[in-house]
Amino acid sequence: MKRDLFEKPKMVVEAAQAQRGWNWMLEILIFAAVFVVSNIAMMIPLIPVSLFLLLSNEQVPRAILLNDDPALLRISVEISSSPIFLMTMLFSEILMIAVVCLFCKLLQKRKMSTLGFVKKGAMKEYLIGLLAGFVFFSFSVLLSVITGGIQLKPSELFLTAPLQVVGNFLLFLLGFMIQGMAEEVMCRSYFMVSYARRYPMYAAVLANALVFAALHLQNSGISVLAFINLVLFGIFASVYFIRRGNIWGIAAFHTMWNLVQGNFYGIEVSGNNMGESFFTASAASEKELLNGGRFGLEGSICVTVVYAAGILLLYCFKNRFQAAEN
Repeated sequence: MKRDLFEKPKMVVEAAQAQRGWNWMLEILIFAAVFVVSNIAMMIPLIPVSLFLLLSNEQVPRAILLNDDPALLRISVEISSSPIFLMTMLFSEILMIAVVCLFCKLLQKRKMSTLGFVKKGAMKEYLIGLLAGFVFFSFSVLLSVITGGIQLKPSELFLTAPLQVVGNFLLFLLGFMIQGMAEEVMCRSYFMVSYARRYPMYAAVLANALVFAALHLQNSGISVLAFINLVLFGIFASVYFIRRGNIWGIAAFHTMWNLVQGNFYGIEVSGNNMGESFFTASAASEKELLNGGRFGLEGSICVTVVYAAGILLLYCFKNRFQAAEN
């Protein structure tokens, strides 16, 4: 049976049978509570790692002794952008997945299948998602390069120490596999499905897309266009999730999008510099519309075009992209 966005998929129907949906405001408040708890859980590994990095920094004692607040702030920024801290942050998101899954299973009485954890074809779906994420982001880069928004060249580190860059890439792949899955489980598996138990599917798609974008409002360099693009990604991810009937594909897409953005093309990921990469991207300051400025390519019109095209493809050609009911 072919589903439209106005028709609820099997996972939503089963979630609603396990427990009736709540009022939209209560759904959002509960989501906020789950999000806060999951972030507190994520701090468990981050706090000791942060303290270790602070105490091992030779400049910290002197800055404390001189009561040099600007120096302490600068050191804190350096630590938060260090590879060790970034990797710890990515891997700590496994605790977000755990919190969400426990909440859905114990309090909402939901099966794991209603979160999209379907065994059938999982590996195939994940590999397709990885490929799609690489193609979609690469097309965004191509649009920006063609229009003069950014210039790409091989990074000096890759030219001098390619094995180091490849090793860093593979390590970040593992981290982003967790990060991509965590955000999709939080926003699509949990929130969208929970919201759709009581409200129409299109309303759940829009609500979770807006919530997903709102979670990125504190990111460096956020702009109106960047927010719009985040909403568009939320819609795209929701439709992908609905069409395929599982979490694997869109989690892999999310993973690869973030990974190649920072660790392959050398472009900031939602305002965050990810360090070592295969390429170095130089953005034309007078063409922020085409390169996203401080936020990175996700704040550009190029990504707007790619997401809009992706949504149209998934929606208009649903028979081609839709998986069979499990």
